Amino acid sequence: MKELVGTGVALVTPFNEDLSIDTLALTRIVNFCIDGGVDYLVVLGTTGESVTLNKAEKMQVMDIVVEANAGRLPLVLGIGGNSTYRIVDEIKSFESEHFAAILSVSPYYNKPTQEGIYQHFKAISEVTNKPIILYNVPGRTGSNMLPETSLRLAHDFENIIGIKEASGDMVQVQEIIKRKPADFMVISGDDITALPTVLAGGSGVISVLGQGVPVEFSKMINFALEGKVAKAYELHYQLQDGMNLIFKEGNPAGIKGVFEQLGLSNAVVRLPLIEATASLKSELSSFIKPFAKITA
Repeated sequence: MKELVGTGVALVTPFNEDLSIDTLALTRIVNFCIDGGVDYLVVLGTTGESVTLNKAEKMQVMDIVVEANAGRLPLVLGIGGNSTYRIVDEIKSFESEHFAAILSVSPYYNKPTQEGIYQHFKAISEVTNKPIILYNVPGRTGSNMLPETSLRLAHDFENIIGIKEASGDMVQVQEIIKRKPADFMVISGDDITALPTVLAGGSGVISVLGQGVPVEFSKMINFALEGKVAKAYELHYQLQDGMNLIFKEGNPAGIKGVFEQLGLSNAVVRLPLIEATASLKSELSSFIKPFAKITA
């Protein structure tokens, strides 16, 4: 799926002070990302605080993004969890021509075996014709989807078209790239490993920071895809402090702090997350000033 090569961003879900969804802010952020040159948008992922949203709120977020996007960029929808049967039912009932693919996280908390992970994604693959992107993020799930499992799924199911790999282990990333089917996408799930993943043969990134600095992040990935290594690393080192700062007090508290500095939304998050501290916001303000006009 060439439309999903490059820079994807995992959109936040902005909230009002009363914790309702800030529809105007979400629309502003969608337009900010599109104007900044990102290649696709990911809706209702971890960064979108999807686990704190009820079904009606998820539908609201989807509708807002679809309307704001107006067909300009491909959209990817996060549908995942730790109950295979619930996810299968959710995907069975999901019908939308607006979304190009589904992003589904490896089951968390249960700590399944590798065979359990395989059977989980097998069950998901068999109930939809939609392209599926696997999501491996052991720091959150408590279990690592090993390259053998990812590659087995890649070879066995045509609609499993890629993996968002967020293990932080470049040896693991390289092993998948080395042995994958030719058209299987390896997408970085960590901002800090985005550039080395692309240079190793990956397809791009699903970024958190990229929605705050879309112009620079997209340029970095495009330079990497074009083999312009020096230019790509020049941007990487300019962005590196931000890549670390936005995770300093948890995600998406950090990136919401960036949006507050940019005047695009406030920094409110839902419990059990808490808003970025004043000291972190000060650091984020210093980081973001060289990249964008501060509007608030």
